[in-house]
Amino acid sequence: MTKAPHIVVVGSGPIGATYAREILEAHPTATVTMLELGPQLTEVPGQSVKNIHDDEKRAKARAMSQGPQADEESRAKLGLPYLQEGTLTARQGTHLVDFGGPGSGHAKSFPMASIATNVGGQGAHWTCAVPRPEFSEKINFISEEDWEQSISRAEVLLRANKTPFKKSPIGAAIRAALTEEFKDISTETVHPYFLPVSAEEQSNGTMIWGGTDFVFGPLIEKGNPLAARFTLKSLTMARKILFNGNKAIGVLMEDAVTGEQKELHADKVVIAADAVRTPQLLWASGVRPKALGHYLTEHPVCFSAIALDGEKLKKYATEEDYVAEKELAKLSPGDPVSGVTRVPFIEPQHPYSAQIMYVTKPPFPLPDDSPLKDHKYGFAMAGWGGRKFPRYEDAVTFDDNELDYRGFPNMTIDYELTEREIKEMEDVKVFMHRAADALGAFVPGMGMPRLMAPGTSLHYMGTHRIGPVDDGTSVCDDTSKVWGYENLFTGGNGTIPTANCVNPTLTSVAIAVRGAHKLIEELGN
Repeated sequence: MTKAPHIVVVGSGPIGATYAREILEAHPTATVTMLELGPQLTEVPGQSVKNIHDDEKRAKARAMSQGPQADEESRAKLGLPYLQEGTLTARQGTHLVDFGGPGSGHAKSFPMASIATNVGGQGAHWTCAVPRPEFSEKINFISEEDWEQSISRAEVLLRANKTPFKKSPIGAAIRAALTEEFKDISTETVHPYFLPVSAEEQSNGTMIWGGTDFVFGPLIEKGNPLAARFTLKSLTMARKILFNGNKAIGVLMEDAVTGEQKELHADKVVIAADAVRTPQLLWASGVRPKALGHYLTEHPVCFSAIALDGEKLKKYATEEDYVAEKELAKLSPGDPVSGVTRVPFIEPQHPYSAQIMYVTKPPFPLPDDSPLKDHKYGFAMAGWGGRKFPRYEDAVTFDDNELDYRGFPNMTIDYELTEREIKEMEDVKVFMHRAADALGAFVPGMGMPRLMAPGTSLHYMGTHRIGPVDDGTSVCDDTSKVWGYENLFTGGNGTIPTANCVNPTLTSVAIAVRGAHKLIEELGN
């Protein structure tokens, strides 16, 4: 071991940032080099684009993240040929795996599979929701004490705000109405409440939304001693992991624009590229355990939009409250959300996690003759996420004989909801109708409850899952170290082994904290 150990981290999202920060804060001499295929979108690395209030600049930042579906100008800067105009994506700032151009992946059964390619990863585009997993979502082979320490640290890194939008009168009204409506499924400790988010609330009630910059913290502060030991290389891909036998010794890195390649040696390697590209890089590097890419899960999502009814909510909100809410919303023109509520996963009576976001304006275009065009009470965007139980058959697999647009073994995603999962997502509509009746009524047409296409959640899990034993059903041990290899760790939503309907980022950061601490332990002093 070198006196000053060097760690390479592939991927600049919240998970890669967690590894980098935990290592550098704990080890006095270690250095970290982070590789990111995509561009830097904001002056401060990894900031959420929701904090960009200028519509044109925010749209441009998102377009730069869309890889093969970016605008033509961005593709040229990213070293990409003309492939296909950015069209349908699961969310602005992402690009489809199966985008339809040369080198496209294959995902007919998972059509909305999308990823972001930029400094900060999905942490630049996410909704910032950070609720804790509960009941069977929790990982049963990690002790309660260990898990509490890890997830509490994750909340610190993400600056979890457990009571956001406290100044929102309509947010409070929605929360009160849903608490009353769902008291029959609640427990003393788990019940409808604020949706925890990664954000810093300002004195006027507006939000600075969390991005990967929150996790980077001191690593990107000018003049901070930790920043001197951290190097972030954007527009740089890891082409493959380098090995000496079963010991990872670095990566072959490649300039994404020029194609120039160079070996970058390291004492430890962390792959945190996302739930599809992490297994892709492992596969391309010859790391091919049986479970790699398999046990793919996401939470199926039923979406609805509710037009609030002032009469139904008069117990909780006055006419003046709605006027005040609209004034509050004007302070954040780049982000329409001004109140967040959660109906949590409560097993067995409510096997879902619901996210209700209040907006003063219609959440999607309405017909010109719609009576809701200027609806003064606003709207609740309500999404219910369900469970997908891990199956080997649900998988991302790779073909050495067909290359994708970046020259990696191309991926195919196979995915199917079972009868149990289909039934649960049909049954969820009972709860959705209850919420709508308590708050107002569904917006006709697009606002009616509907099961979204697979991949819509963007929360892809399980593809390099952790496990307690090396029995072929996991890729990594419980500290995220790849079975059978030295110095090689993974991180991200792909490590989550459970059927999880909660937003996964907090869980993944907690798992990464454990991985980083194991890595630090192996480094010694």
